Amino acid sequence: MTPHPAPPCRILLAGGSGTIGSAVVRQLEAEGRAVFALTRAALADARALAQVMAEVRPEVVISCIASRSGAPKDADAIDYAANAALLAAAQAVGARQFILLSAICVQKPLLAFQHAKLKFEAELTASGIGYTIIRPTAFFKSLSGQVKRVKAGKPFLIFGDGNLTRCKPISDGDLARFITGCIANPEALGRILPVGGPGPAISLREQGELLFALAGKPPQFKSISPKLFTHAERVLGLGAGLSDWFAEKAEYARIARYYATESMLVMDPATGEYSADLTPEFGSETLRDHYVRLLAEA
Repeated sequence: MTPHPAPPCRILLAGGSGTIGSAVVRQLEAEGRAVFALTRAALADARALAQVMAEVRPEVVISCIASRSGAPKDADAIDYAANAALLAAAQAVGARQFILLSAICVQKPLLAFQHAKLKFEAELTASGIGYTIIRPTAFFKSLSGQVKRVKAGKPFLIFGDGNLTRCKPISDGDLARFITGCIANPEALGRILPVGGPGPAISLREQGELLFALAGKPPQFKSISPKLFTHAERVLGLGAGLSDWFAEKAEYARIARYYATESMLVMDPATGEYSADLTPEFGSETLRDHYVRLLAEA
């Protein structure tokens, strides 16, 4: 997608307090654009949402909202229902474009939040509004949880041999620039756009090796079998029909197994395999840059 200088327009952003949403706010402000950030409270109240829409009358609506837990009820309430309410309110005031931040993993839907996202994606594409659906690969934040472990001399945790999955992670800033670049961009309208950061695709083991090298420590790994999550799901699933607590915990086990075994790359429709070559790259900040900064701060 080529850069396109979008004309001034009224923009409403949902999910501005999240990691990516706040990066989008900063990027819009850096571009000199006026943006109204919708609060979660307004999003949960139909009357308040309608009032805000009537006051702002946005031409473009950007949704960066997502369920925090991925549990079935939370996913249906946020990934689907909240977005559906936002879309209806946007159409009621004549918004021209709805930009949705989705996820690359919906191309192989096995989890509740993935099905909820796809349900809304289908509603959005059939709505008649100008739409853009963005499916990023892994975020830097999701690959940062073991920085302190490595700096403290602890082993880096991997699943299997550490090469079960690969991704092209994208930084918050680069993704925010990609999102704002879709505003009123003819090349982005009516499209589903997967996007990753600068390659090459990296495995979990390679992430660990990179961290150890930057920290100046010899690499050491501890392997966890993904079967652990399968066993946990089966045990917790026995009580899922009787208790929401068991149902949620069983879903968490499924989520953990999914991310331990599935790559965050575009899937080749011809082969059904994940393809680094088919996963678009955007931006300039690398995971190495991010790790250097985190190690300096840790």
